[in-house]
Amino acid sequence: MKTLSIDIETFSSVDLKKCGVYKYAESPDFEILLFGFSVDGGEVNVVDLTAGETIPAEILDALTDDRVKKWAFNAQFERVCLSRYLSDLGISLDPFRDGHPLSRECARFLRPQGWRCSMVWAATLGLPLSLEGVGSVLGLEKQKLTEGKELIRYFCSPCKPTETNGGRNRNLPSHDPDKWERFKAYNARDVEAEMGIQRKLNGFPVSDAIWEEYHIDQEINDRGVGVDMELVAQAIRMDELSREKLTAEMKRLTELDNPNSVAQMKQWLMENGMEVDSLGKKEVAAMMRDCPDELRPALELRQQLARSSVKKYSAMKNAVCADGRARGMFQFYGANRTGRFAGRIIQLQNLPQNHLPDLAEARVLVRSGDFSSVEMIYGDVPDTLSQLIRTAFVPRKGRIFLVSDFSAIEARVIAWLAGERWRMDVFAGGGDIYCASASQMFKVPVEKNGVNGHLRQKGKIAELALGYGGSVGALKAMGAIEMGLDEEELQPLVTAWRESNPNIVKLWWDVDRCVKEVVKRRTDTELHGLYFECRSGMLFITLPSGRRLAYVKPRIGENRFGGESVTYEGVGATKKWERLESYGPKFVENIIQGMARDILCYAMKTLRCCDIVAHVHDELIIEADPKTSLKAVCEQMGRTPPWAEGLLLRADGYTTESYRKD
Repeated sequence: MKTLSIDIETFSSVDLKKCGVYKYAESPDFEILLFGFSVDGGEVNVVDLTAGETIPAEILDALTDDRVKKWAFNAQFERVCLSRYLSDLGISLDPFRDGHPLSRECARFLRPQGWRCSMVWAATLGLPLSLEGVGSVLGLEKQKLTEGKELIRYFCSPCKPTETNGGRNRNLPSHDPDKWERFKAYNARDVEAEMGIQRKLNGFPVSDAIWEEYHIDQEINDRGVGVDMELVAQAIRMDELSREKLTAEMKRLTELDNPNSVAQMKQWLMENGMEVDSLGKKEVAAMMRDCPDELRPALELRQQLARSSVKKYSAMKNAVCADGRARGMFQFYGANRTGRFAGRIIQLQNLPQNHLPDLAEARVLVRSGDFSSVEMIYGDVPDTLSQLIRTAFVPRKGRIFLVSDFSAIEARVIAWLAGERWRMDVFAGGGDIYCASASQMFKVPVEKNGVNGHLRQKGKIAELALGYGGSVGALKAMGAIEMGLDEEELQPLVTAWRESNPNIVKLWWDVDRCVKEVVKRRTDTELHGLYFECRSGMLFITLPSGRRLAYVKPRIGENRFGGESVTYEGVGATKKWERLESYGPKFVENIIQGMARDILCYAMKTLRCCDIVAHVHDELIIEADPKTSLKAVCEQMGRTPPWAEGLLLRADGYTTESYRKD
């Protein structure tokens, strides 16, 4: 046996979407209903475990044998669920086979090394992250059966007790034998569809390097990160108390039945001389700057009530496993244009920042449940709870967090790729890129908190907004107006930045030219260590690391200005498969972010011996013994990969007893 293709159907009373597969599979009522499999691409078999059938012994052996490659679509689900199943059977998962012991949190799960994921394979080619979506795009002969969702709802989740169903809270095969037979056929078809994807993609294999990165990702997900559930419980309680008080005060001020209603609030503002189109956070913040004094308190309350980040505490409560750790928070290749990781469940990738100078003291007050003191000292309770979200992540007893973060990673990568020498000199000298950029733009010396220090902010906003072809609109979206810049300053700022970075601007349009040439003529070309090619209906951009960015069915189209543009098929902003438009600077953004992702993965490989428990953008969070050297970790993380000779990297870090932004 060389390969084993698997698809399972399961039951659990835990909500999979809210809680993730790790919490789902540890539920007391969890069980595997159907086990569909195929050995070496042969006939598909379905084992009906509800009918007393058993998984053959040689298949059970294969599950713990890394020499047999186990394939599944979203293989993490099968691997974690089968880990629970095998543990219940008393079968050892043997996590120490190759002499590289994983941390004890991983030992309860089947080792990722023996697994391959056809969803990851699809993602490396820019395809959808659903079996149904991939099957549709690839035009599989045997596609996922459309009635599956209804069958899963019927058999895999609790049902509402009614008179009609005899008051039961679960549907069993005996309750609808015909449906159950269709469910078994659906299970078999999923295995067939997954194997069909593998056959279709056979000409575009995933490299061993990417599979190694996937296995590291799975180890991090298995390990999980500790959550301070006492802090979480008190934060949820305080948020409820705060919302009750804020809503009551809003009712008193506005005399509205439901001041949370957008329609009622708009009407109230209009009746008080302020007509508005939107009550979004940015719009309300803008209104508060020049609204009549008598309206400001209501708008401030509106902002406090609109704060949604505190919902992350509820997400933590939902996701945390019995041992107090949250798992499964990272989606490998979740961003299929760049291959970057995406956040799941708690969404660590968009945590609010913390600015409280006495963060530790605020944390103690919230954790102790002292609502009145939090309200008296900090005033805005939702904002305080929001700033404490990061601190809910904690190491286990006797350990600390080492947090190491790449410094200005995208700015360094684009300077290196474009050959923008003055920027590379700044990094080589350990300078501040925002000051240096402002100095280059305005032709005067700029020092942080020193001479011409007021210009640093303009350098910063320009750096953040303009690196990928952004103009006035990008500056506004980045908050330039809110930061105190005037409207008439914006276009000169764009011009000054572009004139200061001619090689980066040239890179945008060189890439634009290369992509168009390759798509038009179906030829290959190389630029700055990037390799562009079109084959089999795909545009590939090979990065210096050797990894490829993929764009499906590229062609030349016409943009809204009447000029040429490149279009391709992909998942758009509406989460639907559609034709998307791109151009040079946008391709450069994909390239730079893809390279930054490869650098992070290289750091994960070099630090694999450490217990990485989480990562946020370009930052690694390691659970470590207090004696571990932070300096050594940062030096190791800042090592330049062999494929990026001359790229100057730097990683800075800090130690902490609970996670925070330094």
